[in-house]
Amino acid sequence: MKIHTIGFTKKSAEKFFGLLRASGAATLIDVRLNNVSQLAGFAKRDDLRYFLDELCGMSYTHRPDLAPTQPMLDDYKKQGSGWAMYEDRFLELMEQRGIVDAGPQDQFDNAVLLCSEDKPHHCHRRLVAEYLAQHWDGVTIEHLV
Repeated sequence: MKIHTIGFTKKSAEKFFGLLRASGAATLIDVRLNNVSQLAGFAKRDDLRYFLDELCGMSYTHRPDLAPTQPMLDDYKKQGSGWAMYEDRFLELMEQRGIVDAGPQDQFDNAVLLCSEDKPHHCHRRLVAEYLAQHWDGVTIEHLV
């Protein structure tokens, strides 16, 4: 099973959809808490769903259960709690939510996890992918950058 990840910030629509098309993935799984912000530009939920189908032949699904809570995000981004604390809290949240058992594994096969961060280093999409890879056999991860 291959899980891809991608962020949309600091990418043009051409680069973003080009990376998705080149990945050969069948589904994009949106793991953002807020997927309708005007700041998301071409990556707003309804526009994204349309572009994915038209440009990439991909389906779209939103999985807010794979997103951090708003207080968790605020502590990290606004209060400066630090990446290590954010990572620990998010890993604990995934455990509490039982994401390993939240739906069939095959929905992640050849799928792309989407978040806003341009690189995966300090983004929860990487944590989701790595968490699933630790709990399921045969998972490889590719970050589209």
